[in-house]
Amino acid sequence: MRSKSREAKRSRRRESRSRSRSNTATSRREKERAVSPPEKIDIFGRALSKRSAVDEKQKKEEEEKKAEMERQRRIRQQEIEERLIEEETARRVEELVAKRVEEELEKRKDEIEREVLRRVEEAKRIMEKQLLEELERQRQAELAAQKAREEEEKSKREELEKILVENNRKIADAQAKLAEEQLRIVEEQRKIHEERMKLEQERQKQQKEEQKIILGKGKSRPKLSFSLKASE
Repeated sequence: MRSKSREAKRSRRRESRSRSRSNTATSRREKERAVSPPEKIDIFGRALSKRSAVDEKQKKEEEEKKAEMERQRRIRQQEIEERLIEEETARRVEELVAKRVEEELEKRKDEIEREVLRRVEEAKRIMEKQLLEELERQRQAELAAQKAREEEEKSKREELEKILVENNRKIADAQAKLAEEQLRIVEEQRKIHEERMKLEQERQKQQKEEQKIILGKGKSRPKLSFSLKASE
């Protein structure tokens, strides 16, 4: 606010100087446009020369210029003094404000310390709560991941068990077929063996019959007959 006040004062001074210059220039132009004054005469009634009129005009302009410069100098001096006063006033105000702030802080020192401690404790509680929440989130995530792994392992075990059961069934079927085939082979071998025994008995019996015929122990020679039993 103080800087705005100083800026407003300076702005007003600049506008004043600008109006002064404008008025001076306007007055000068009006004088130049005015009708030339009548020829001046001295105390003895003699007319002054044009040279003297020019010199007097230049002298008057120099005096006006000096007066304007003096006026500008006074304005600048006044601005400097005002600025110094403003700066000194601002410095004193700042010192007074700083002093009052320091006094107020000293009065409220215990209260401020308690408030600081309260905020620190509050911040600690918030951080602890956030940390516990983060740990809980991590624990839940780990439990979910572990459950997913267990489900995957369970699925794999079930799939392996199915494969083992299917393989065992296939093996059992193969073993059963193999046992049936072995039984069939054993049965065929038994039948072949029985057939051989029968043939061997028939052959021996036939030999005995032939021997009896040869030896003439029979009344008549029986008609020889050979027959083979077809194997099943």
